[in-house]
Amino acid sequence: MLIGELAALTGASRRSLRYYEDEGLLISVRATNGYRTYDAAALATVQKIKALLGAGMTLDLVRQVLPCTVDATPRVEPCARLLAALRGEMARLDESAAAIQLSRTQIAAIVERSTTSVLSR
Repeated sequence: MLIGELAALTGASRRSLRYYEDEGLLISVRATNGYRTYDAAALATVQKIKALLGAGMTLDLVRQVLPCTVDATPRVEPCARLLAALRGEMARLDESAAAIQLSRTQIAAIVERSTTSVLSR
């Protein structure tokens, strides 16, 4: 598929797809006309990249993790450094989740007080 098709299917911009390719996260083949073409696996790869980046991972960490997500059998053995980075990422996500939950609780309390105040008038 061409870059425009992949962009439309994944919601990633063409610029992002080129960037992922420049960073070695995505592979394309050049057609005789110079256009980038992607195989069917590129769709899943881009979705994984977006999910990992969306979770707050750095590009460097995504680069390390992505080969482990190809299928049920990782293509690389995670080294101690990668496992430490992933544990750190899990701790960061746990902290973020706790902060979000606290914010949600505070907002819910404001809404509840406001609703009660409006109803008592």
